[in-house]
Amino acid sequence: MLKKNKKMQGELQAERNDYTVNESPKILRKKTIKELIAPAGIDASNIDHLEIISNTKRYARSFFISALPRMCTFPELFRDMYFFGDINTSIYINPIPESSSQNELNRTINELETERIVAADKGNINRESTLAQKRYEAEQLRDEIAAGFNKLYSASVVSTLFAYNLEDLDRLTKLLASEMSKSLIGIKSAWGMQEEAFKSNLPFNDDKIKRTHTFDHRSMGTVFPFTTSEVGHITGIPFGFNKQTGVPILFDNFHSSLTNYNMVIFAKSGAGKSVTMKTLISRSAVLMGIQSLALDAEGEYSIVAESLGGTNVVISPNSKTVINVFDIETEVVKDEITGRDKTVLNVENKVEDVTQALLTMARGSTRSKDVNEVTKQIIAENVAQEYAAYGITSDPNSLYESRSSGNTEMLGRARKKMPTIGSWYRRLQRNAEGNTNQDYRSHYSYLLKVMKQYVREYDGQMAYFDGQSTFDLLDGTLFINLDISQLEERFARPLAQQILLSWIWEKYVKKNSEDRKKAAKKRVLVDEAWMLLPYPEAVDFLNTMARRARKRNVSLAIISQRFQDFYEKPEVQAVLTSSDTKLLLAQDKSEIQYLKEVFKLSEGEAGFLVTCGKGEGLLKVGADTAILQITPTAKEFEFVETNLNKLMENNQRRS
Repeated sequence: MLKKNKKMQGELQAERNDYTVNESPKILRKKTIKELIAPAGIDASNIDHLEIISNTKRYARSFFISALPRMCTFPELFRDMYFFGDINTSIYINPIPESSSQNELNRTINELETERIVAADKGNINRESTLAQKRYEAEQLRDEIAAGFNKLYSASVVSTLFAYNLEDLDRLTKLLASEMSKSLIGIKSAWGMQEEAFKSNLPFNDDKIKRTHTFDHRSMGTVFPFTTSEVGHITGIPFGFNKQTGVPILFDNFHSSLTNYNMVIFAKSGAGKSVTMKTLISRSAVLMGIQSLALDAEGEYSIVAESLGGTNVVISPNSKTVINVFDIETEVVKDEITGRDKTVLNVENKVEDVTQALLTMARGSTRSKDVNEVTKQIIAENVAQEYAAYGITSDPNSLYESRSSGNTEMLGRARKKMPTIGSWYRRLQRNAEGNTNQDYRSHYSYLLKVMKQYVREYDGQMAYFDGQSTFDLLDGTLFINLDISQLEERFARPLAQQILLSWIWEKYVKKNSEDRKKAAKKRVLVDEAWMLLPYPEAVDFLNTMARRARKRNVSLAIISQRFQDFYEKPEVQAVLTSSDTKLLLAQDKSEIQYLKEVFKLSEGEAGFLVTCGKGEGLLKVGADTAILQITPTAKEFEFVETNLNKLMENNQRRS
């Protein structure tokens, strides 16, 4: 009975199944994931490629890395492969035990030494030198591993390239091999192992061909397909291209994400720093209305001023241009209590700035040790007395005098004349004559002797800073160039840089409101800033300006070719730390170690800076880094290029 019931139940169930199938033909079975992602079939009968059979036939060819450069230091070693069209790449990495590493390296060292001896016996000097270098590197690596500072890895890289026909696959294969060879990387098609190589490139963690290479931990890091960050300020100008991705770099020196607007540019001679800065100046002026002022130490920016309709001022012993270090201006600041704008005249700060400049003058090119705190005190007292004699106080109105005709006061106010180095020197003479302090006597005598060279009355050879200023810095001018290239390089130029920085602060920076919504965007460029570094007062003012610039919506741009000088001056480190933008172009090998330490460069980045071409470099903006390629347009080239031969070549190509 039980069996019969079971039989009947089975028949009924079959009837139900038949009924369901017959009555519901539209119900479809869900496909598996395998069925959804897998092709209809793969033909692996060919020894150099696979045929992938699906709705559209495709072809695939797998490769492995067959050769590598001796040193792998540049980030994203295989980047050209990772981003080469329709391609998949797998990397298999296995750490090598320390004992095995030591044994292998000892064996390699012995083999290299044997080969070196043979080469020496045969008189093959070049091969002997190469083998000696390889042995040294192997010994160094062995010692690093023994000390726990390094580690060896066995790694293989497998790639599969896809195309829709064999002709394209062959063409792309040749192109990929050519691109990789530029980095001294060899690739080989997995002949007779296409199926195994293809399976090795599937996400199953199964390396079936095991064509490995040995890496240490530094070179291993170059294999990972990390993408570089991009500098892409939506408000920025096209500054160049990311050399790795080809993406345009949009750079806004005044972007809200930056903690400050300062920038430092370091490059060896001929690396393209002048071309780079001229490109930045011209594009930011035209596209963003940013005003720039350059302290031009080499006479390279005058043509930019001409092209932008700006102002070019030459300061030299033979020019009639005068810059008065005593010039002082009012400034608009926010009242700490009311929060409202108020106009102030900070005479105390100006006395300090002028004193610092006169101290540098007094030290001279020899940086005399006779100048000390007593000397500074005498200078400062006489500077303060000069302002007081001209009736200039903390009251902004004290900068002006009333004009009258007879008994009738005329409308308007006239600016007072300022004290000068000449008037200060005459005061110094009078105070020296009346001095009764024995401690001051030698210092007065020293100052009267050395400061005479800066006074026009005595036909001083450096008297171009003595007198009333012959021009003013007008707001709204897109580019102002102060050319000091005709001054003597050892001392006169650094002195001019310091005096002009103080003057620029008064006449250019302080015109900007502390309210950045009201303030124009301005940039001050200090070319060949290394000249300032031997002079402590100049360095101090540079640091001060770097800290105070952002408050006035101003970017201080420090340009120099000698980074070691900055590294060896701890007191100038504030300039580097208060600069959110760093641009590093091609560097000398002697400089690279200092740059690595200060800017936390990777081995690859450091290696790139030693080998990169003109106009190439690392652009670090905040937390972002990009490999920059600057390419001026044909029109820009006419005024940014300083190499006359290249300029002639470019003109010939255009004609």
